[in-house]
Amino acid sequence: MIELSIDDRPVRVPEGTTLIDAAQRAGVQIPVLCHDPRLRPVGVCRLCVVDVGERVLAAACVRVCEPGMQVRTSTPEIESHRSTLVDLLMSDQDDPEHDARETTLGDNALLALSRQYERSGEDLPAASPRPADTSSPVIAVDHGACILCDRCIRACDEVQGNDVIGRTGKGHAARIAFDLDQPMGESTCVSCGECAAVCPTGALVDKPVSAPLRPVEQLEHVDSVCPYCGVGCAIRYHVDRAANEIVHAEGRESPGSQERLCVKGRYGWDYAQHPQRLTRPLIRRDGAYPKAALSRDVQGHHDGRRRPGGLVDYDEVMPAFREASWEEALDLVARRLSAIRDTHGSDALAGFGSAKCSNEEAYLFQKLVRAGFGTNNVDHCTRLCHASSVAALLEGIGSAAVTTTYGDVANAEAILVAGSNAAANHPVAASFFKQAHRAGATLIVADPRRGDLANHADHYCRLKPGTDVAFYNSLMQVIIEEDLVDHDYVARHTENYEALRETVARYTPEMAAKICGIEADEIRAVALAFGRAKSAIIFWGMGISQHVYGTNNARSLIALALLTGNIGKPGAGLHPLRGQNNVQGASDSGLIPMVYPDYQSVADPAVREKFERAWGRSLSPDPGLTVVEITAAAHEGRVKGMYIMGENPFLSDPNVNKVRRALANLDFLVVQDIFLTETAEFADVILPASAYVEKLGTYTNTDRRVQVGRPVLRMPGEARPDWEILCDVSTRIGYPMKYTSPEEIFAEFASLTDAYRTFTYANLGDTGRLWPNPDPEHDDGPVVLFSDGFPTPSGRATFVPVDWTAARELPDDDYPIVLNTGRLLEHWHTGSMTRRTRALDALEPEAFVSIHPDDAAELGIAEGDFVRISSRRGRVELRARISQRESRGAVFMPFHFREAAANLLTLDELDPDGKIPEFKFCAVKVEAVSGG
Repeated sequence: MIELSIDDRPVRVPEGTTLIDAAQRAGVQIPVLCHDPRLRPVGVCRLCVVDVGERVLAAACVRVCEPGMQVRTSTPEIESHRSTLVDLLMSDQDDPEHDARETTLGDNALLALSRQYERSGEDLPAASPRPADTSSPVIAVDHGACILCDRCIRACDEVQGNDVIGRTGKGHAARIAFDLDQPMGESTCVSCGECAAVCPTGALVDKPVSAPLRPVEQLEHVDSVCPYCGVGCAIRYHVDRAANEIVHAEGRESPGSQERLCVKGRYGWDYAQHPQRLTRPLIRRDGAYPKAALSRDVQGHHDGRRRPGGLVDYDEVMPAFREASWEEALDLVARRLSAIRDTHGSDALAGFGSAKCSNEEAYLFQKLVRAGFGTNNVDHCTRLCHASSVAALLEGIGSAAVTTTYGDVANAEAILVAGSNAAANHPVAASFFKQAHRAGATLIVADPRRGDLANHADHYCRLKPGTDVAFYNSLMQVIIEEDLVDHDYVARHTENYEALRETVARYTPEMAAKICGIEADEIRAVALAFGRAKSAIIFWGMGISQHVYGTNNARSLIALALLTGNIGKPGAGLHPLRGQNNVQGASDSGLIPMVYPDYQSVADPAVREKFERAWGRSLSPDPGLTVVEITAAAHEGRVKGMYIMGENPFLSDPNVNKVRRALANLDFLVVQDIFLTETAEFADVILPASAYVEKLGTYTNTDRRVQVGRPVLRMPGEARPDWEILCDVSTRIGYPMKYTSPEEIFAEFASLTDAYRTFTYANLGDTGRLWPNPDPEHDDGPVVLFSDGFPTPSGRATFVPVDWTAARELPDDDYPIVLNTGRLLEHWHTGSMTRRTRALDALEPEAFVSIHPDDAAELGIAEGDFVRISSRRGRVELRARISQRESRGAVFMPFHFREAAANLLTLDELDPDGKIPEFKFCAVKVEAVSGG
C-alpha cells in the first residue's frame, strides 16, 4: 500500500494505482474526456492533468501514485490549462449547437465542460468542415464532432476485440477510420455499438431504433437481461412509459457481461412493437378445413423480393382464422385436448416448450404436460442444440452443467474453441476469449468454417466436416505419447483410463491427418500447446453437438479435459456454449422428456413419488418422446394433439417437408406465440402471448447465472402473460393451477431442486447468482465446479473412449457437396423476432448460400448469382456469396429465412444417445440457375 495526499486529503491505495483512481477513491472528481475506466489509459486529452510538484503537470489517468506524493487537482494554473484545452477543442467542432449526442441523449461530455468553463471556441479560428458518414444502419458518424480521444479505437480493440477502427490522415485532416478508410457500413464493423457507448462527443451516436432518442433523465430505466443467446448479457432499457416504447438500450455492470452487448442486444428489441403482433385469440374457420393443402411438399425460392416482414404473409394466412374471445378459445383448447387424452390416451398428446420463455413458464409448461396431460412427451429446442453434450456430460462427469464460466477464460493459459463460430453466435463471450488471447493465452480454433475468431487464433484447424473424433483422439494420442498426462489427477479423479489409452493409440497424427485433413505436424503442435498449458478451457458449440455422432464428439472433448487435469481449477474446464437465452434454465426446469426439474429421472420411483406428492397427481413412469420423435409420431398418427409454446418447428426442425406433413396430420394443434409463425399456419387455435420485454421471470445463462428479467413494455391488445394462459388451460382440462405471480411459481420450482433451492427473487438481485449456491445472500456463487470430485456414485469421472465414424449421408456423384447450416450474427433462429427488427433486418436482409471461390469457379457461379441447392429431401434457390470462410467441397446456409429454408434440405437422422438431429452434415448438389 502507498500513502499520499490528494488536495490535502490523506489517501492509502495499492501500489500501481493511478492518480485518477486514487482521487476517485478519495471522492475527488477530475475532469476527463479520453479516459474510461474499462479502457487502457492513454493521456491524450490532457484534461486530467494535476500538479505533483514537478516541472510539468502530470496526466492523472496514466501517472501512477508514489509514496509521499502531494497532489493538487485544481489550482489556477490547472484550471487555466483545462479552460484553454476546452476552448481549443470547441473551436474544432463543426456544429456544436446541433451535436447529435447533445440533441438526443443529452450526454456530450465536451459540451458539458464547455458550459462549466464558459468557453465555446468562438474567438479562435473555425475548423474546416469534416464529413459525416451515415452508411451504418445503427451508428451515425460525424467526424466534425470528433476530438481524437481514441476511446472508440480502444473500445473496439480492447473490449470487443474487433480491430476495426484506427486513424488516418495527418494534422487537421486526421480522423478515425474503419478498416482501410471505408465507410462504416461497408467495413468489417459488427455493429456492437461499443464505440458509440464510449464516445464522449457526438462523433459516434446510436441511430434511433424505433423511437426518437432523448436524454436519459427524461426516461425511466429498467434493468433486465438480453433475450437472445445463452451469454445472457445484463441490459438496461431506457423507456418512455407514457408512450410505451423503448428509446434505447445499453449494457450494464454484471459479473458476467461487464457492460458489453452485441448488435442484437443493443439494437434488436423493437420486434416487440411490430404491427404484426398477435393481439387477440384466433380460431381456424370451419371453411379452412381440411388442412390437406398445407401438407403438400414445398421448395424454397428466394427471388430477391421482400414480403412485408420477410416472414409469413398475413394477408394470405389470416383469412383462415377468425378472432375469438379468450373464453371461447380456452374452452375449445381444453375440450379438444381433453377429448384426445380421454379417447386415445395421454401419450397421444405432446408439447413443445420454449427456451425463449422464463424458468417459471418452462416449469409450468412441463407440469401441465406431465400432470395435466398425463404424459412425458414434452421437449424444447435443447434437443436441437446441446442434447448430445448433455448426454455426454451426464455420462462422463455426472452433471450437465458447465464446469466454469466464460469469464474464467482470463485465467486460462490455453483456450480451445471447438465447432463454434463464437464471434457470431456468442459475440460477447468471444470478446473475452480475444481479450485472454491478447493477454497471452494460446487460442486454438477447430472448425470446418473459418469464423472471425480464427483470425485471432495461434492455431486454426480447418477440419474436414464430420471428422472431430479423429482429430481429438489424435491430440490425446500425442499427449499420452509425450507424457503430458496429468497422472495424479487421472489417478485421483477418473476411471477407465486404460480403455481410453488403448483406443486413442491407433490415432497417430499421420493416421488422423488422412481423415481430418490437418497436417500431422500441426496436430502435434496443437496437442503440445494444449497439453503443456497449466490451465485450459474447452468451449464448444453446435459444430460439435449437432451431429448424429454429436455425443461421441463431446465425449472426446470431455476425455481431453480429464486427461490433462483441466477440470476443477481456475482457468480450466468444460463449457458447451448454450444457444438460447434460457436453454439452460428451461432444461433445469424440467422441459425434457426423460427428467423432471433439476434432471431428476422420471423412471426413478423415489423421484416420481416426490413429484407426485408435490403436484397431487400420479405421473407416467415412461420417458417421453423427444422433438424429432414427436414429429415422427405425429406423422404416423400416434401423436394426435399438440401444444406448442414459443417454438417454430416448421423452420427449426430438420426435413421441413416431413414436419409440414406431421403438423397437418394432427387432429388438434394449439400455438401460443407473439407472431403468426410458420408453425401457427397449421394451428386450430392461436393464443396471443407476451414478448420477453413484457413480463417478469428468471432466466439462466450458459454460465449457470440465474437472473431476473423485468417487464419493460405493456402487452398489446388482449395478449396475456404465458404463465397465466398455461394456468387457465390447465384448470380447464381438470388440473387446477392457481398462482398469483411468477415469483410464487419460482418458489415452488426452486423447492423441488437442489440447484435453485436457496434462490429467491430478492437474493438474485440485479445481477443474478450462479448455481449451485449455498449462500446467495452473501456469495455470487461458484465459478469453478468439481474441484473435489464429481457427482457420480464413485465420485470419479469416467473416460468414454470412442472411435471415429463417418456421417450417415456422404457426398456422392449426385450430391457431391456437404451442407452446413447455422446462425448469423444479426439474426436468431427462425427470424420471427430479428427479421421484424428494423436494424437487424437492414444489416442482413436476405437469404444466401456461402461457397468457396474455387468451388464457385468450377460451377460457373459468381457473387450474387442465384443458385439451386438440392438434397434428397428438397431444394431451395437463393443468392450465392463467394467466401474463403468455407472449405472446399462444403457450403453454408443460415436457417433464419422462410423463403429459402435450410431445413428443407437437412437430414432427420438422430444421434442414438442425445436424440439430436444432423444439422451440420448432409449431401447436396449446387447448380447455377439459368438466367440467374
